[in-house]
Amino acid sequence: MKSPEGHKFAINLIRQSDVLIENFGKGVMDRLELGYKSTQEINTKLIYCSLKGFLSGPYENRAALDEVVQMMGGLAYMTGPKGRPLRAGASVNDLVGALFGVVAIQAALLERQHTGKGTFVRSGLFESNMFLVSNHMVQYFQTGMAAEPMPDRKASWAIYDIFQTADEEQIFVGVVSDKQWGEFCKAFDLEDLLNNKALSTNTQRVAQRNEFMPRLHKMLKTHNLSQIVEILESFGLPFAPIMRPDQLFDDPHVNHPGATVEVTLSNGVRAKVPTLPIEYNGVRPSLYQDLPKIGEHNEAIAQELGYSDEALELLRSSFESSTPNEKKINKL
Repeated sequence: MKSPEGHKFAINLIRQSDVLIENFGKGVMDRLELGYKSTQEINTKLIYCSLKGFLSGPYENRAALDEVVQMMGGLAYMTGPKGRPLRAGASVNDLVGALFGVVAIQAALLERQHTGKGTFVRSGLFESNMFLVSNHMVQYFQTGMAAEPMPDRKASWAIYDIFQTADEEQIFVGVVSDKQWGEFCKAFDLEDLLNNKALSTNTQRVAQRNEFMPRLHKMLKTHNLSQIVEILESFGLPFAPIMRPDQLFDDPHVNHPGATVEVTLSNGVRAKVPTLPIEYNGVRPSLYQDLPKIGEHNEAIAQELGYSDEALELLRSSFESSTPNEKKINKL
């Protein structure tokens, strides 16, 4: 986009587009004369979305990474034990920030139907992180007490723990109501606990969890994981085997038709990936097309924009001269 031909190509593309999404550093798009104000002179209906580290405020010019905003936004504090902040096991803010960008774009497109005008929208990583920990922030106003890190806090329910199994697996079990307590006791023949009036309410059970939890840990360790899963599922109780991401490929729910699709990565490797976590009339969205290689559709887009063969050749030459490593990009 720095070459005259490349810049002109970008202008022509913007002129016919509904949405522009950029994730460059502060001021880059303005220096390229492709900032919001410049593009509005080209296309007044354009929805211009900037994905940034921070929204307006004292930090808006700071560099940001997912881990940076997790650390300063309270998520790492809540994830690790006290004194040992720990980033979450996925780049949650990169994902959520992009999702909020999509939400903003959809809302702006809907507004455009009424106004006929485009909108400048931004989504921030730090603000997305705050949204994720907002319940802990509100808790401070409700109770006057700061939230404890998740690994250190006392569970609000007596059975809300990870158990070892006989086949050296792990399973999380949560019993969060009096009805579920009754079902759990019936499932594992714990009639004495069920009939104990001193354990009839959740408050009583939480207060005495140290009295019976060692027994439950010992009991469940005599069962294989598959046995525990079968029992808990038959009684409608919440549970979750502890799984690694690679083990999910063996999960029957993940292997249900529509839950995953195969794609070809840039190195030619075929990989199975999850589809979008939504359904339309009971059907999961399928793969529209394979992941595009960088520059794969350049020529098709240029032709759609009305470029002649001569103009295409000029654009190819400009593109090649500004490309450091030609092998990395499928040129026009």
